[in-house]
Amino acid sequence: MVELLPSILSADFAHLADQVAAAERGGGSAIHVDIMDGHFVPNITIGPPVVASLRKCTPLPLDCHLMIENPNEYIAAFADAGANWLSVHYEACTHLHRSLELILHHGMKPGVVVNPATRVDLLIDILPMVHHVLIMSVNPGFGGQEFIPFSLNKIRRLVELRGDLELDFRIEVDGGVAHDTIAAVVQAGAELLVAGNAVFGEGHPERDARALLAAAREAEDRIIASRVGAGKSKIH
Repeated sequence: MVELLPSILSADFAHLADQVAAAERGGGSAIHVDIMDGHFVPNITIGPPVVASLRKCTPLPLDCHLMIENPNEYIAAFADAGANWLSVHYEACTHLHRSLELILHHGMKPGVVVNPATRVDLLIDILPMVHHVLIMSVNPGFGGQEFIPFSLNKIRRLVELRGDLELDFRIEVDGGVAHDTIAAVVQAGAELLVAGNAVFGEGHPERDARALLAAAREAEDRIIASRVGAGKSKIH
């Protein structure tokens, strides 16, 4: 089943606890936290202290996405702060296997992230280690960007790889997920949908999270119905 992961990058930080609670009421099942260092990406956001504060105000899993150089140096700090899922970029890890092992060692669910220009086939050897693969459907660094259409092909390829390798990792997508793109993203095979501006941008996170999740579930229902119909036609 598809899930909505509200991204606090677009939230009002003066009222962060209230905004997170509203997004949870709207159906968010995990909170996505973007960690940027101003080096790996051209922006600076938050660090472990804010994650620790978030941990106090929500029971939901905290999905922390490290867009930073030298991520191994900070994995323990995010574990101590209360992160549940921790993802690192393929492009930032000199020794990706070691980074994923370190995340596991600290009791978190590991994820790997790829930028738009990175092929998902480069991940084949480490796919058995990960809880999720995060496809960046914009170039990371800023919220509110437009969805890059060829990201859909990367999602479809991941679905193929997961089936061929008989694995069960989740497929997550971040960037430009909104009402005009969410159906295509779900149809391509994504299950964890990160949305920031579409949830928090208008100042009504409960309402907008609920509407976005409903659109995703509607697209998912259409897929299921089409498969059932195709199965019946084969029988006849």
